[in-house]
Amino acid sequence: TQSGTCSSRSQYSVVIPVYNRKHLIERSVRSVLRQTHPPHEVFVVDDGSTDGVADFLRANFSDQVQILSQTHAGISVARNHGIVQSHCDWVAFLDSDDEWRPEKLEQQFNFLHVNPELKICHCDEIWIRNQVRINQKKRHRKSGGYIFERCLDLCLISPSATVIHRDVFEDIGMFDETLPVCEDYDLWLRVTQKYPIGFVEQPLLIKHGGHYDQLSTRYPAMDRYRIIALDNLVSNTKLTSAQRKAAVSMLLKKLKIYTNGVRKRNRPDELLSCNQMLSKYRTMLDQLM
Repeated sequence: TQSGTCSSRSQYSVVIPVYNRKHLIERSVRSVLRQTHPPHEVFVVDDGSTDGVADFLRANFSDQVQILSQTHAGISVARNHGIVQSHCDWVAFLDSDDEWRPEKLEQQFNFLHVNPELKICHCDEIWIRNQVRINQKKRHRKSGGYIFERCLDLCLISPSATVIHRDVFEDIGMFDETLPVCEDYDLWLRVTQKYPIGFVEQPLLIKHGGHYDQLSTRYPAMDRYRIIALDNLVSNTKLTSAQRKAAVSMLLKKLKIYTNGVRKRNRPDELLSCNQMLSKYRTMLDQLM
């Protein structure tokens, strides 16, 4: 891959964050290098790995990818590092445990070529868990358009499925570096409240799950971080009245469930802050009705 400026609509920068996944990174990198529409540049951001992944990449892909190293700081910092270092107007992400079908970038380029008003595009995906293909549930079904309200309940866009124009990051910001998980949920809320989403119906991403080091298994109370993201959204983002009402309603729904869990686990300090937040947002919702 090349480096340097690239402003053509046909050129893409790819950002792959990795942390201690020497055993998986080859599959993801090779899926990028096999693209029928090759990217302009590929950055693998090593987030302070201790398993020799950077040495493996240098030994096998030094002339094809650019390796960026940082002290371990989390996936958001790694993705943001890649965005900042990249040169193309369009950025595509790939997580180190996922892989692209060979025509992924080509199909998205073709889609964006005939929909030039769009600034973000994602695609459908295939789910593999413990080497077995599984079907997505109805609530996980992907779609395009103005999908803000659908995205409030759970994350409906995979970073590995997207290509995003740099203008979007300059407008609404990058990944929230304070969130250890749900950083993608947080970003998509900020994006979808303002931008329509392009959707390529072909399953061009293969998502592999079930392995021990998935972030979702290390952080079981995922709704805690979705609540933080919703709180940030409502507090810091200019929403329409309908969007604000929908966001506050979802925040209250998640907060009630989470508060019940805190009460059962007898965590009085956290219970106090949850009840204060419940009171604040019940009052806000009453005012919005």
